[in-house]
Amino acid sequence: MTRGTELRNHQRELYYFRVRLTVAGSVALFLFLLLLARFVYVQVVQHEHYMTLAEQNRISIVPIVPNRGLILDRNGAVLAHNYTAFTLEMTPSKIGNLEQTINDLTALIEITPKDRKRFKKLLDESHNFESLPIRTRLNDVEIARFAANRYRFPGVEIKARLFRHYPLGQVASHMVGYIGRINDADLDRLEASDDLANYRGSDHIGKAGLEQSYEKELHGTTGFEEVETDAGGRAVRTLSRTPPTSGNNLTLHADLKLQQVAEQAFGNFRGALVAIEPKTGGVLAYLSKPGFDTNLFVDGIDPQNWDLLNNSPDKPMVNRAMHGQYPPGSTFKPFMALAGLELNKRTPSYGINDPGFYSLPGTSHRYRDWKAGGHGYVDLHKSLVISCDTYYYGLAVDLGIDNIFNFISHFGFGKKTGIDIEGERTGLLPSTEWKMKRFKQKWYVGDTVSVGIGQGYNLATPLQLAVATATIANSGTQMRPQLVRQIENSKTNVITPRLAETISVLPIKPENMALVRNALVDVTRPGGTAARASAGAPYAMAGKTGTAQVVGMKQGEKYVESRVAERHRDHALFIAYAPADDPKIAIAVLVENGGHGGSTAAPIARAVFDYYLLGKLPVRPVTDAADESEHD
Repeated sequence: MTRGTELRNHQRELYYFRVRLTVAGSVALFLFLLLLARFVYVQVVQHEHYMTLAEQNRISIVPIVPNRGLILDRNGAVLAHNYTAFTLEMTPSKIGNLEQTINDLTALIEITPKDRKRFKKLLDESHNFESLPIRTRLNDVEIARFAANRYRFPGVEIKARLFRHYPLGQVASHMVGYIGRINDADLDRLEASDDLANYRGSDHIGKAGLEQSYEKELHGTTGFEEVETDAGGRAVRTLSRTPPTSGNNLTLHADLKLQQVAEQAFGNFRGALVAIEPKTGGVLAYLSKPGFDTNLFVDGIDPQNWDLLNNSPDKPMVNRAMHGQYPPGSTFKPFMALAGLELNKRTPSYGINDPGFYSLPGTSHRYRDWKAGGHGYVDLHKSLVISCDTYYYGLAVDLGIDNIFNFISHFGFGKKTGIDIEGERTGLLPSTEWKMKRFKQKWYVGDTVSVGIGQGYNLATPLQLAVATATIANSGTQMRPQLVRQIENSKTNVITPRLAETISVLPIKPENMALVRNALVDVTRPGGTAARASAGAPYAMAGKTGTAQVVGMKQGEKYVESRVAERHRDHALFIAYAPADDPKIAIAVLVENGGHGGSTAAPIARAVFDYYLLGKLPVRPVTDAADESEHD
């Protein structure tokens, strides 16, 4: 029994062993077949895919940033161009201790506290895998010193980069604008417009002015190089190259010398000036004062300079020409006069006896004229020449606010002019509908009175005033203002002019337009409010002075400029065109807290006219003190 039992157990064990061996062999065979299948799939089916990956490990695609297009004035003077310089750059994602690396670098290359602050600002705004400049414009000695020690600084390298340069600094800064480093908001816009691929390798993009508005023209097309690399990622040779296409060049209507004359004539005043060619809408000069050095933004502006610009009480970053909204003051009166004539509320012979104030019927409140005691008998012609407020108080009431709105809006007030740079504001031409929507209040007749002299709710930009003035100079034909005159294709050298664009032709009776234009000429002659500014000119000017209140006066209180803080003084305005019989240039000048238009703003316009029409240069700022005959 014992031997039999032992024999039977041995057989059972042998049986189970064979079963286990069969199962294990089957599993091994299955795994081998699975491995073989995977090997076939990878080596045969996926051969092309993995060959491509291997090739990509061996070959790097390096973008080549294109030259940015030039910006030139009408005579070919350069306002923006490029140059190449070497930059010390760091890629934070490849550096363990960033601060220690910077400290070690200072032993080789001077890195100032200003450089550190700018780098920190760029680091906060950028992704940590980006290459960021810690020092720009390295000299040959610094380049050689770093090259000898490069092995000590993984993640740090020297790159040759294109830099934008604005040779005139502050001159025309708000017109030309500037470029700056691409941020997340820029990336979102580029992705939305399907332009992101064209910005591979680019660090900068237009941020303001023409640099921003004509970004697509100026940027160009990015090129590429296929570079073979070794196992360490070092370039071995270039396999192929697709060259970049430079951006297109912009030629402006603006005259650089004219722009500089305007800047010099302004002196230390704040304000804005826009000069336009009436027949084409070409912008001959575009000034916002004070400006700023656009070169500060190219490398990324440092915090100290940004604070100085951003917190300055003079607000140099505000583009006053198109962002500044000011009461137009008495420069509004020529358009009111045309409204009165066209809507049959006034005739050339209609006149009033001006006692020096206006009162609404049934009220005792007096709206004062600028001249105590009044101007005596005043008809429409005289009302413009001497700038009689009383005449326009009454005219505004007779017209009514909605008639004023409907007629004067055709000159471009209360809406954008459509100039070819971004950020334009609309100003404000009030109406009953606007007040109800804005304040949930009805319009009162008393609101209308001050609108007649360009005060009250009225607001206009200097650009709007220039366009409206050019429309009168052009006998009612309104042209869209344009800064860019032509675009030159950098690849084909083909020049494409930007055609003049007519916005509208106002159906104003020629005799009414002639009446107002003749009065504007007499504004600049003896007895007119701009007589002193035009004295001795060998050409005839036509213009209108204006003074806009900054701080309201109490009833019966007299404005005395010397008793008012400088920044609370009235703004000075002047609109004009010349020569009066065949206008070549129309202008709007606004001097913040400048006092009177006739003595502060008009002389600036005269200096601009003298240069543009005669080639005469001013020798100093041209403003002087006002007298009573030049109140506006």
